[in-house]
Amino acid sequence: MKTIKQILQYSLILPLIALFSCSRATNYTLALEGSPSSLHDFAVEDIYGDSFDMASLKGKKVMVVNTASRCGLTPQYEDLERLYQDYKDKGFVIIGFPANNFRNQEPGTNEEIIEFCQSNYGVSFPMMDKISVVGDDMAPIYQWLTKKEFNGKMDSDVSWNFQKYLIDENGLLVDMIPPREKPNSDRVMAWLND
Repeated sequence: MKTIKQILQYSLILPLIALFSCSRATNYTLALEGSPSSLHDFAVEDIYGDSFDMASLKGKKVMVVNTASRCGLTPQYEDLERLYQDYKDKGFVIIGFPANNFRNQEPGTNEEIIEFCQSNYGVSFPMMDKISVVGDDMAPIYQWLTKKEFNGKMDSDVSWNFQKYLIDENGLLVDMIPPREKPNSDRVMAWLND
């Protein structure tokens, strides 16, 4: 049985935890108010720790994908790299965001992730710093990708690793490709060749 002192401690601590949790989630949302109207309005950190300005992608079609090294869909890296090699000189780029949100399938450090990607799949498309793509700590760029109020196109939830977002040359969201759909599916190829 809890003592009165323990009850009082919990009654004071729990509201503070709740307040912190709410303000943390709110801060991420507030970061987008006012707000980015396109992918080009974001700057992120790449997997090497350098700044990556999405404005550098103006005029290119972009596929944004959350990745993981220990997932049943990890072999999609091979299709992603092939697609990148086939279209990188035609105004297309893939941006990979490692994320450890689903069953601890991306537990490694940035160094371990890039070593895995390059040695196993020859990945040469840009890889970014590991982020969160769901939950209260969702990265601002993924808030933009998944919320219609920010991207102007659609709401979506990131359901698993290797969910793909298609962005046009103006930095606007065009479509979402579910995780199990291949990076070189008919829908993606039609968009690339449009």
